[in-house]
Amino acid sequence: MSFNKKVWQLCKKVPRGKVTTYKEIAAAMRTKAYRAVGNAMNKNPYGLLICGYGKNMVPCHRVVDSTGHIHGFAHGLKKKSDLLRKEGIKIRKNKILEFEKVRYRF
Repeated sequence: MSFNKKVWQLCKKVPRGKVTTYKEIAAAMRTKAYRAVGNAMNKNPYGLLICGYGKNMVPCHRVVDSTGHIHGFAHGLKKKSDLLRKEGIKIRKNKILEFEKVRYRF
């Protein structure tokens, strides 16, 4: 399985209303390639806006940086924030509030 597919498989495990980090995904893969995880997210062909909620959907909007800040999203940070808010995540100034409460660890 390719690196990207491994990243997407892990990302699919993040439940609605939770977020994980690029670092968490990399650690679950036993690598420190955090930026490569971000690149895989950017190339995600199974995002919510493309396929909607379904078993093939890879919720890359649920991946944030290790401090809880929202970074990188092919459809823009506003859209990423909107998607997270619809799932009950509270955000202020592009940062997840109560980050540790909503953080998903593998």
